[in-house]
This record gives sequence, structure tokens and C-alpha cells, in this order.
Amino acid sequence: MSTLGIDHLGLTTANLPATRDFFRDVLGWRETGSDPGYPMIVMTDGHARLTLWARRGNGAFDRHANAGLHHLCLAMQSEEALGAAYARAQAMAGVEPEFAPEPNKNGPAIHTMLREPGGCRIELRYTPPKDTA
Repeated sequence: MSTLGIDHLGLTTANLPATRDFFRDVLGWRETGSDPGYPMIVMTDGHARLTLWARRGNGAFDRHANAGLHHLCLAMQSEEALGAAYARAQAMAGVEPEFAPEPNKNGPAIHTMLREPGGCRIELRYTPPKDTA
């Protein structure tokens, strides 16, 4: 293979400050860079890196009609961390939950899907480690 994984993922958002606040306040990510003239903000959780871009214009992304990112799925450390992040997301203005944490299909993974204030669909998912005993 010639690739080493994803260096970063770029998300275009309708509300750059609100999307930054979602990643920072709901998920605990930190800002590592920005360019107000572009405008863009770089965020990380220490493992993954996202570049958040301000959308120009007002055309909405339709996940059924447009090519592009359907959603971003983030792995959570535990079921408790997933529940706590969901509670913080519900308390944040502009977040639109699609469904509360529930088993993904027949489990054992638990997940939730929501739209952050800038309009991007985010899945939060916890998959318990496989029992190796």
C-alpha cells in the first residue's frame, strides 16, 4: 500500500464558530490552528484531525442527492462517554439529534446520529472490545 491512513478530513460547515464549539464543548477536541482569512479552523482529539471550513453561499447539502461526505463517525471510549456526549449535544443550541443512543442493528455496538449546529451529520459510536477469553 502507498497510503498511511487519513491525514485529516475537511468538513464544510454553515456555521464555523458553532461547529468548532460542538467539537470543543461536546467532544473535548482542541483547536490547533486557524486562518480567519480563508476561513478555516483545525481541530484534533489527539488522534484524528479535522479541518473545518466555512461554507460560502447558502446551498444545503442533501445526503440523498449530492456526492460527498454522508456522515462522520467518531469512535467513543465507552458507552458512558457516548451517553455523556449525547447529553451535552442535546443541551447545545442548534444540535438536531436523529436518534438517541441505541444498539446498532443487533449490537453489541451502541450509536447515535445527530446534526451539529453547522449542519454536518455526526455519528458517535461505541463498540465494546471483543471478549478474547
